Amino acid sequence: MEKLIVNNYGSFDVTFVKSKGSTMWDSTGKKYIDFIAGIGVNCLGHDYKPLVKAISKQAKKQIHISNYYFSDVGACYAIDLLESLGFDRGYFGNSGAEANEAAIKLARKYGQLNGGDKRKSIVTLESSFHGRTLATLTATGQDRFHPDSFAPYPMGFKTIKANDFDSLKNAFDDTTAALFIECIQGEGGVNLIDKEWAMAAAKAARDAGAIVMCDEVQTGVGRTGTFLASDDLEIEPEVVTLAKGIAGGIPMGACLFRGKAKDVFVAGDHQSTFAGNPLACAAAQVVLDTVNKDDFLKDVVNKGDYIRSIIKSWDLPIVKDVRGKGLMIGTQIDAKVKPFDIEVKCLEKGLCTTVAGSDVIRFLPPLTISYNEIDEGLKIFKEVLEEFSK
Repeated sequence: MEKLIVNNYGSFDVTFVKSKGSTMWDSTGKKYIDFIAGIGVNCLGHDYKPLVKAISKQAKKQIHISNYYFSDVGACYAIDLLESLGFDRGYFGNSGAEANEAAIKLARKYGQLNGGDKRKSIVTLESSFHGRTLATLTATGQDRFHPDSFAPYPMGFKTIKANDFDSLKNAFDDTTAALFIECIQGEGGVNLIDKEWAMAAAKAARDAGAIVMCDEVQTGVGRTGTFLASDDLEIEPEVVTLAKGIAGGIPMGACLFRGKAKDVFVAGDHQSTFAGNPLACAAAQVVLDTVNKDDFLKDVVNKGDYIRSIIKSWDLPIVKDVRGKGLMIGTQIDAKVKPFDIEVKCLEKGLCTTVAGSDVIRFLPPLTISYNEIDEGLKIFKEVLEEFSK
C-alpha cells in the first residue's frame, strides 16, 4: 500500500474487512478488540443498526446539495444540537482541524472588532494539540509538531502552562483575542485540566477583553461522561469545536458560538463545499439522540471508572499512573519502556490501542463497548504489560 498511498500515518500492516460493536476482524480472520474507535470517531461502535439505517435512508434520499441551500435534515439537526448544548449559532465543517480553523478565524475577527489590529493574539496551552493545518499546528503547544520543514508558521499564537496559576499573571492583555484550550489534552498525554485553574484562566481572559474557546474535538460528544467536557470545568466558553464522534464515523466537524461570539461571522467569512451535507447531518442526528438518552452518559462514566479501577488493581510497577474521564483513558508507562512497543505488542495479540504524548497508552473505545469486550481487551493489555515488566 505504501507504493500507492503516502504512509503519513505510519500505518500497521493490518487490513480490516469487518467490524461489529467494538470488535474487528482482519483479512486473515483474526479478531481484535477496538480500544480506539478510529481514534475516538466510532462513538457508537461498528455496525450500530440505527446509524446504519439512517445513513442508508438518507443516501437514497439526498447525499449532498451544497450550502447555497438548506436541507431539512440539516436544519432539524442544527436546532436540536444548539438547543441541547445552549449555543446560539454554529458552523458545520468536515473535520476537527476545519472546526478549529473556523474558531481561529472567528477569534481573529472578534479581536479586530473589539480592539483593532493589535487584538489578534490567541493563547493556547503547552502540550496541547489542535490539528494538522498550518494554523492549528502553530496553535498546538508541542515543539515536535513544529519542524522547520513546514516553516514559516502563522504568527499570533502564545502558549502558557496548564494548571500553573503563575502562568496567568501575564498571559492576557489588550492584544489577546481568545483563550483556546482542550478540556483534557488528548494527544499531549490525556492530561486533565484543573477546574479551579480553568475558571481562573477564563476569568483572566475575559477581564482582558478576550473570549474563551474550547477544543472539544476529542473530548466532546459524550467521550468524558458529559456531552461537553467544558461542562465539568464550568467555564461556559463562547466557542466550542466538535468533530471525531459527532457523526459516528461520517466526516464532520462543528464550531458553535454564543454570547460575544454569536454575531462575529457574516456571509462569506468562512465556507466549505462539503460542510454539513445531509448525509453527515442524518448520521449526527442519530449520535445526538443516542448520547442524550437516559443513562447513556452514566454508562460511559461507569465503564471508564471500571477500566481505570481494573488497571490500578494490577499493581504493576510498569504502570506509573492511570488517568482520564469517562472513556478517555491514559495509562502512563515507566520511562524505561517505549509505549509504541506496547502498542505493537497489543496489536499482535488482538488489541487496538494508541500512544499519546511520550509515555502514555491511550484508550478511546466506542462509548457503546460492552463489559465483555472491555474484559477481553484488558486481559490482553495486562498480558502485554506483564511481558514488558519482566
